[in-house]
Amino acid sequence: MPKRALVSVYDKTGVVDFTRELVELGYEIVSTGGTARKLKDGGVEVIPVSEVTEFPEMLEGRVKTLHPKIHGGLLALRENREHMQELKEQGIRPIDMVVVNLYPFAETISRDETTLEEALENIDIGGPTMIRSAAKNFQAVTVVTDPADYEALIAELKENEGQLSRARKRELARKAFEKTSSYDRMICDYLREQETKETEDNKLPAHFTMDYKKKMDLRYGENPHQRAAFYEDENITEPSVTGARQLHGKDLSFNNINDTDGALELIKEFREPAAAVIKHTNPCGLAVADNICEAYIKAHAGDPMSAFGSIVALNRTLDRKTAAEIAGPDKFVEVVIAPGYEEKAVQVLKERWDSVRLLETGSLDRDCSRDKYELKKVTGGLLVQDRNDLLYRKEDLEVVTQKQPSGDQMQELLFAWTAVKHVKSNAIVMARDRALVGVGAGQMSRVDAMIIAARKAEKRSEGAVVASDAFFPFRDAVDEAADNGITAIIQPGGSIRDDEVIEAADEHDLVMVMTGNRHFKH
Repeated sequence: MPKRALVSVYDKTGVVDFTRELVELGYEIVSTGGTARKLKDGGVEVIPVSEVTEFPEMLEGRVKTLHPKIHGGLLALRENREHMQELKEQGIRPIDMVVVNLYPFAETISRDETTLEEALENIDIGGPTMIRSAAKNFQAVTVVTDPADYEALIAELKENEGQLSRARKRELARKAFEKTSSYDRMICDYLREQETKETEDNKLPAHFTMDYKKKMDLRYGENPHQRAAFYEDENITEPSVTGARQLHGKDLSFNNINDTDGALELIKEFREPAAAVIKHTNPCGLAVADNICEAYIKAHAGDPMSAFGSIVALNRTLDRKTAAEIAGPDKFVEVVIAPGYEEKAVQVLKERWDSVRLLETGSLDRDCSRDKYELKKVTGGLLVQDRNDLLYRKEDLEVVTQKQPSGDQMQELLFAWTAVKHVKSNAIVMARDRALVGVGAGQMSRVDAMIIAARKAEKRSEGAVVASDAFFPFRDAVDEAADNGITAIIQPGGSIRDDEVIEAADEHDLVMVMTGNRHFKH
């Protein structure tokens, strides 16, 4: 008796050629609906599933394969005599392979105009049920859910007289359960979003599930003794280091990816040409300018010593002139990430360094599905929060000192406030001419962060502005800022000593602006 393969796929890529090969290997093909028509048009002989079930497809195709003659043929244990006797008594043929992929639920819900009813119609029921039945009995039933596996499976079947190894079948079963798990999670997330919209319930979900696919193994993690890999959420299309295309250079490391993500997220904040220079996720340089070359020159000047071995991020196409600046003789760059590259710019950087990783994101402005949450793993648990997407305009700010900011000062303060959001707490940044001139990051006290920022800035702090990611607990950091020529400060406010801090600013004839919201980053 020939083997049987049940084929029912939404994505029909390669399915005709695959089933032709199965027929040559001695399989009968059972199929449904549009798949059956596609196979017949391709010259493949097909047994309609209704002929197997002796029951017509019904409810506009909603019920086709949900039948004992399908699932009995999938779930029966071949070595169990009672199971096989029951199949014989009921006239059920065993099914040896299931080739199934699912309705495009993700594609459907990604469209803004999709209604709940349309989304529900694109929830596959029969497909996941067959996948699960076949995967449960993988020793006897091969389950194929990915067209990318067709070629390798045919090759193995031909090499091994029509047989697949147990390890291969187990691998396919694992992939199948991953597929149905991901599919169910996506539906759950969508329905939760609909519920949130209707009830205006802004709580995070009671159960938080994640589904990430391995993108690559990494040589090691933060340190050489730690294993590591890079995973991606395939449902997120936001421009990112995850989706970037590598044009040149060595494989990315764990630290490269982490630092580059921080660099890109920082320059996404700006609409005008912007460049960031990042070390250990903190900006040692950041600037905006009329063109990308000028922005990079200003950003690198923020802290040239720390910029050695850095990540460079740009929000404009990298041209040859800017590439030549990045590749200067006194510089070393690990990664460059940009929306695009001129061919000559790539050549300049490749000639300068064999190892430099060049990443291309595509447009940073296009519509996309966005990652909504930030995650931090703790032992035995997970911290989940909304992304820090809070934006500010000058109308949102409160001037709390006697001295009022000029228009230029307000622009500098807003620039500094955007920058400090991306610096590890306790964080202080000093900015002038919309470029960072000093950064104090990750300190245990705010005054120490101010001292470090001033030391980095040297004399460039004269006439600059300061942003602090959280309130000043004492006036000491304000005094330190004034001693270094700072003219204006932006901070959240909210300390029990705000009056004392404002008084210090007035004593030094400083501008102080409060935002009402802090920007902790740990």
